[in-house]
Amino acid sequence: MIEHLWGLLRDFVAYLAANYDPVQDTVDILVVALGVYWLLLLIRGTRAVQMLVGLLLLIAASAASQLFELTTLSWILDRFLGSAVLIIIVLFQHDIRRALARVGRGFFPSVSERQESQMLEEVVRAAQTLAQKRVGALVVLVRETSLEDQIEAGTLVDAAVSKELLTALFLPYSPLHDGATVIENGRIHSAGCVLPLSLRTDLPEGLGTRHRAALGITEETDAVVVVVSEETGSISVVAGGEMTRDLDGPRLRSVLRDVLAAPREPVDAPPRAAEEPAEPAASERAAAPRAHAPSDAGRAAS
Repeated sequence: MIEHLWGLLRDFVAYLAANYDPVQDTVDILVVALGVYWLLLLIRGTRAVQMLVGLLLLIAASAASQLFELTTLSWILDRFLGSAVLIIIVLFQHDIRRALARVGRGFFPSVSERQESQMLEEVVRAAQTLAQKRVGALVVLVRETSLEDQIEAGTLVDAAVSKELLTALFLPYSPLHDGATVIENGRIHSAGCVLPLSLRTDLPEGLGTRHRAALGITEETDAVVVVVSEETGSISVVAGGEMTRDLDGPRLRSVLRDVLAAPREPVDAPPRAAEEPAEPAASERAAAPRAHAPSDAGRAAS
């Protein structure tokens, strides 16, 4: 056994001596390793990781079926994995698109730091105004993960972010107030959007549909959501499935800047929503898997 292993080692060393270029091959390996590492960072925390793990398990099952001579299973998996390239493109189409867009933004940045600062200031001012008026609001700030497969309905707006427009969108007489407003690439992309609701059972009874929608979208993506409660006028920030509540203007500004600067990390270790004081129980509505944010007739005040 030892002689066999020693022979394999000699053959490997001889192969490297005959074929390995210390400079060119090392650079090649480092570039590929950096590319794989960058892709893993890109999909970290998204559903693409689960799909990638599932694909790897199928590949492992295929290798095991060949090792143990499971003919039928091996034939099925070989036929399925024979189109691996097409499967990867279909499964990871949103992540591939996002990766290409991110590379493009490296050469042509779409939102400068100054523009982002101005956008956040408008969001903070609008949230303060809506909180004073006791008008509910749900503002989603898109980061790296696309929300195309997460949101439903919605009306395209494509307008500059301003306090006046955000306030107008959420006033009760606005036709688009019933839902979330999505901000992407420094502009108001759409309004009246329907978000997936969180199915968590550890939330206080006082949290309504808006807060559940904010938790739901941040559990699936890296988006950051600003929520204004209709009944209490309190302002909350939700990121990574964690909620920071009862914010004033300066604190809201600070939290948004910190959470947007640190990818997918909770800000100041915010407590889980279940640990916060509950809002009035009358604001809770039975949450379906997906539902609109509160409407005029019977809003679940979040």
